[in-house]
Amino acid sequence: MKKRLLSCFLLLFCLGKDVKAEQTLQQLIDAAPAHSTVRLEDKTYVGDIVIHKPLKIIGASHTVIKGSGRGNVVSIQSPHVVLENVTITNSGKSRDTQEEYAGVKVYSNYNTLKAITIKNSFHGIYLSKAHHNRIENVRVVGEKNGEIAGQGNGLHIYYSNFNYLVGNTIDGTRDGIFFDYSNRNVVKQNSVSHTRYGLHYMYSDDNEFYENEFMFNTGGAAIMNSNRIILKNNKFLLNQGMRSFGVLLQMANHNEIMNNEFYQNQRGLYMDQSNSNFLKGNIFLQNQIGVELWASSQKQIFTDNRFLKNTTAVLRLGGEDSNQWSFHGVGNDWGDEARIFDLNQDGKGESPFKYTSSLHKIVEQNELAYLFLNSPSIQMYEKINELLQAEEVMAVDRHPLMTQAGLPFLQISGWLLLIGIGMIVVTKFQRG
Repeated sequence: MKKRLLSCFLLLFCLGKDVKAEQTLQQLIDAAPAHSTVRLEDKTYVGDIVIHKPLKIIGASHTVIKGSGRGNVVSIQSPHVVLENVTITNSGKSRDTQEEYAGVKVYSNYNTLKAITIKNSFHGIYLSKAHHNRIENVRVVGEKNGEIAGQGNGLHIYYSNFNYLVGNTIDGTRDGIFFDYSNRNVVKQNSVSHTRYGLHYMYSDDNEFYENEFMFNTGGAAIMNSNRIILKNNKFLLNQGMRSFGVLLQMANHNEIMNNEFYQNQRGLYMDQSNSNFLKGNIFLQNQIGVELWASSQKQIFTDNRFLKNTTAVLRLGGEDSNQWSFHGVGNDWGDEARIFDLNQDGKGESPFKYTSSLHKIVEQNELAYLFLNSPSIQMYEKINELLQAEEVMAVDRHPLMTQAGLPFLQISGWLLLIGIGMIVVTKFQRG
């Protein structure tokens, strides 16, 4: 009799244990008290989940949340949720629904998403009218399939303000970070590569971008219909393709672009229908075009920037130039393009520098010219027009800076010239 009772007890215990093991992640979330912590195991949890109360959900080193493929994998509808240390995969990808699905979709405020990897999902993280959230150390891996409509964005920010995006890595999605009607967000130390636009920006004002890297994209950052943006200490590297760019400003005004690096892009900075932007301390290095300015863009201020070894430093298209190439007596460093003297050794040229080019003629006539800007024939075209004095002035810098590499030689040459002139004057005076 005792053995039978013991056997029954063990059977009930095992059955109870099996029921607990089969409990879904949604059931775990529903059963957890508000403001408590749910610690997930080292396994794969299947099924879409909705978080509707303040919770901390912390994964283990190999925790995976796998969606049904028909909706959002994780939907956060409560404020003050923390989701950390999980891999999320398999969101819905259908374009036939009104809702665009994501690995994580956030509809609420004051949440933290940290140390998350998202794969095989349409959008990575989607903030929908969600404010004061923190997205940190998230990795979104796209499919790199080149089909624009085939996948969504790494981080999609829609009507969402005062969010902080830091230390995230996005690779191979449609756009890296997409802002739509979203203001006063801070984006810092993110890395975006192999996307259409690393940063795509529509109708969003007063946002700040610091120390981000946009590399190997069709376009580094496309800022459209947006004002008062701060771009500081970012890197726009190796963004190449037909009409590619490091940064595009289109209908974007009163923005501050400071201390950024533009390296080996087809066009470092492209400006169209954008006015009154301030550019200081940027370096344009080995781009095919350093700055491309259309006549629709006026009243920019360029000061203390460096233009080094670009195929053409500045290309102005479509009309007259009313932009300012120095500010408070500080112009720009034009590298070897400027053969200027600094007789008083104040680091500035003694006379204005006029940057000239003839490339605008062929670019305006045929867009395919962008594909050949690095060819020897383009350089020969520039040299011929220079000899024929057929080039046009692209920029007038009234206070050009001496290039650091050439400064000692030009200073010595300037002093030798001054001494030579002085000796001639003295000789003539003595003879007279």
